[in-house]
Amino acid sequence: MPAPDGRIPSDAATPPSRSRPPRWWLLLGRDRTAAAAAVVLALVFLVALFGRLFLGDRAVRQDLRASLRPPSFDHGLSGLLGTDVLGRSVLARLVDAAGTTLSIAVPAVLCSLLIGSALGLWAGYHGGMRENVAMRAADVILSFPSLLIAVVVLYVFAPSAMNIVLILAVARVPVYLRTARAESAELRSRLFVDAARTFGTPSSAIIYRHLLPIALPTLLTVATLDFCFVMLTESSLSFLGVGIQPPEVSWGLMVAQGRQYLRTAWWIAVLPGLAIMLTTVSATVLAAWVRLATDPGQRWRLTLPRKRRGNRAAVPPEIVA
Repeated sequence: MPAPDGRIPSDAATPPSRSRPPRWWLLLGRDRTAAAAAVVLALVFLVALFGRLFLGDRAVRQDLRASLRPPSFDHGLSGLLGTDVLGRSVLARLVDAAGTTLSIAVPAVLCSLLIGSALGLWAGYHGGMRENVAMRAADVILSFPSLLIAVVVLYVFAPSAMNIVLILAVARVPVYLRTARAESAELRSRLFVDAARTFGTPSSAIIYRHLLPIALPTLLTVATLDFCFVMLTESSLSFLGVGIQPPEVSWGLMVAQGRQYLRTAWWIAVLPGLAIMLTTVSATVLAAWVRLATDPGQRWRLTLPRKRRGNRAAVPPEIVA
């Protein structure tokens, strides 16, 4: 309402503006479990990237006089987590194995994510025969267990990091293909897609500009969970003897080499097993948080106090207002 002198009050002249959503790091800081998982994953990736620069050849340096030495602080940093049967530092081998394991899991997930998402969005948008062919191909690949395919192929061909990446990438493509196809098939009937077609926008531009940004959060969540599966598969292959071969080392290979010393030197097999468990659990927890943080309809739950997050009766703040 105007003032007696004819001027409009400043609060009435300025339209109410919606509060911006909190920054992602603020949301992450409010969830202690997700923040701890992010810290663990960040440490694993930093160790995998830069750990070898500081350790040198300690992962392969043998000292039979220090064979099966238990973890202690008496022998410096290299003996902090003990040694194996050849006197090699378990800590140095864990760091070296982290780089090997992630150098297989990350490329395999990225390749399957890019190929499967592109094929799925394309097939779901066009539908018809293209969709049927893509889905039947995915069903054929999924009909065989990924671990069984990898064991057979690696048994026929020479086991190597490149072959493992290729096999796991091909085996996991159907997961992203089916997810992207479902998202694209649901979005192709939306009004904004019909409007883009009306204005003559090419199909590739519609998929890239309109469908991909909406489907990307779901695909990234699936990729985070699939990272755990790929890492466990690589560890299983190395444990069975058809994965990473010596002198290279991975966490799965360390578990396989230390299983016969579980009674006398438990740290050789238990510590890499703990590394696998912590990494996979952290990735799973962070994937659940990312799914909420990237969903505009569920992001408000992360802004609630910790005691109210599990309350089913909680409603978005704009509804309460």
